Amino acid sequence: MPLILCHSAGVKNKTKTNNTPTPHKYSLLRQVLNYIPEHLVPQLARQTGVDDKARSFSPWSHVVSLIYAQLTHAIGLNDVCDGLGLSSGPLSAIRGATAPSRNSLSYANKHRDATMAEQLFWKVLEHLQALHPRFAGTKAGKRLMHRFQRTIHVVDSTTLELVASCMDWAKHRRRKAAAKCHLRLNLQSFLPGFALIDTAKDHDNKRAQEVCAGIKKGEIVVFDKAYVDFAHLAHLDNREVFWVTRAKDNFQCRVVKRYLRRPKGNILRDDIVELKGFYSKKDYPQRLRRVRALVEVDGRMQEMEFLTNNFAWSANTVAELYRCRWQIEVFFKQIKQTLQLADFLGQSANAVRWQVWMALLVYVVLRFLACVSHWHHSFIRLWAVLRSVLWRKLDALALLKSYGTADGHFRYLAQPEQAYFAGI
Repeated sequence: MPLILCHSAGVKNKTKTNNTPTPHKYSLLRQVLNYIPEHLVPQLARQTGVDDKARSFSPWSHVVSLIYAQLTHAIGLNDVCDGLGLSSGPLSAIRGATAPSRNSLSYANKHRDATMAEQLFWKVLEHLQALHPRFAGTKAGKRLMHRFQRTIHVVDSTTLELVASCMDWAKHRRRKAAAKCHLRLNLQSFLPGFALIDTAKDHDNKRAQEVCAGIKKGEIVVFDKAYVDFAHLAHLDNREVFWVTRAKDNFQCRVVKRYLRRPKGNILRDDIVELKGFYSKKDYPQRLRRVRALVEVDGRMQEMEFLTNNFAWSANTVAELYRCRWQIEVFFKQIKQTLQLADFLGQSANAVRWQVWMALLVYVVLRFLACVSHWHHSFIRLWAVLRSVLWRKLDALALLKSYGTADGHFRYLAQPEQAYFAGI
């Protein structure tokens, strides 16, 4: 009996050894940062003038520090500086990066132009999409809207709460301060197509034209009623861009033609209408389509009105398209629950922009790792796994491919049934 017990224990230990993560010659943090092309940061630093203001603290070290802050969820300057300083040896192996002092990092966030961070994000995104074509259009995105043979964009904004007593430039209400990130999300790839970071004092419809400027002819854009501006909607219609949105509560129109004589299922009305208001009609003289439907909100049915400039789709298609707008809420939820967008390392507008752009950059790199490693768990779990082994020399792709305690495919990207109304 003792021999049998020893033999069983030996088999168990052997199985456990086979599951040991694959070692790598670089730390996991270095592997993540290697997805940023080596020439890119110095080149952008020269173009934006950041290099002229850099002395002992290089632009590359600045970028590494802010990415480290995002991956570790650092809550302050001391947190970043101490964490990097205690690992100065492995840090220096990452293209000669150095740990900052508190004053150096604070000064860099305040005075180095955040345009460099913005350009770095778009350049890295373009590089990763070229590196792996599947990353530019995932299968999950194709399953999501398989019926539409055209690109679908979703536009929305998220508010980043700030400390009012410290950030007068971002005064939002009497006792509140906030910044706002306006985003255009590509549903096929679940990646940003445009982002604008500004104060929260302006209404969303003031930024609608900027956010939708890059949408091409024949593509579809979906946004909520906060972005409704009839002059902008007319501009989209003239560019032959299809749009879907919700009607405001004070929406006034005259029915020109009815597609539906009586309610059919959850669709209550389907009409071609004209605007009645003097200024509204002046801004949007064309006809548009109004679909009224019963949708499920918080477990009970409610009426909602949708507007579109497409007269060929079915009423159910219009409602389904608007339902997919919820994907951008899932995107905002992912980055806010994982990345550091609650505690900011600086009080100036420039420092906030640096941190937000670095958060988006980290999101894109982690999404790329998930794509090439066929990661099937949630994005939050992906971030948590990598955060726990940043300084260990483990193969990142091998770790993600073999990681997990359960078999099967998990919902990495949002699915249509996760939308907040499921009655259509």
